[in-house]
Amino acid sequence: MFSRHARTTSYSPARAALLLAAVLAVGGCGASTTTSTTASSTASAASPAATAAAPAAAAGRLSITDPWVKTTKEGMTAAFGTLVNDGDADVTVTAGASPLSPKVELHEVVESGGKMVMRPKAGGFVVPAHGRLELKPGGDHIMLMGVTEEVKPGARVAFTLTVKDGAPLQFTAVGKDFAGGKEDYQPGHQG
Repeated sequence: MFSRHARTTSYSPARAALLLAAVLAVGGCGASTTTSTTASSTASAASPAATAAAPAAAAGRLSITDPWVKTTKEGMTAAFGTLVNDGDADVTVTAGASPLSPKVELHEVVESGGKMVMRPKAGGFVVPAHGRLELKPGGDHIMLMGVTEEVKPGARVAFTLTVKDGAPLQFTAVGKDFAGGKEDYQPGHQG
């Protein structure tokens, strides 16, 4: 006979993330349009608009809205979106990672010698309490180097941002063609 009493179980954030990844991996065999935080960079059945519209949230108060990554054949590319901090304290993003790239850096664009140049952002990205930080072409962005896989429009690319004193933020960005902002992510890149 089955008991009608509900059983509750608590999980650590790491165990919960592992269980979520397992469920998403099994569910990926169907025609689901659920946004996955562990998706590969290949195109999926989910619509890019649905994926981009759903913000991804870290345990805590940091999320990202409208994440996207510039299409590329190989080499370098960058990811963009808006980081949102709903918490009462500033949040500092200290690093990034993606299965698409062996080297991911947090970059800014600054003037140097009369030119706009990209460089790693010292100290990372600070998202103010109850504020936003826009990651955009020609400004702060997540730089991916050593990309060997083509990113096509609509491709889904998984990211993890490391947050100082907090849980990592995992999200999926959608591949998007973009030609503005004089963005050229090749060796010796400049803004």
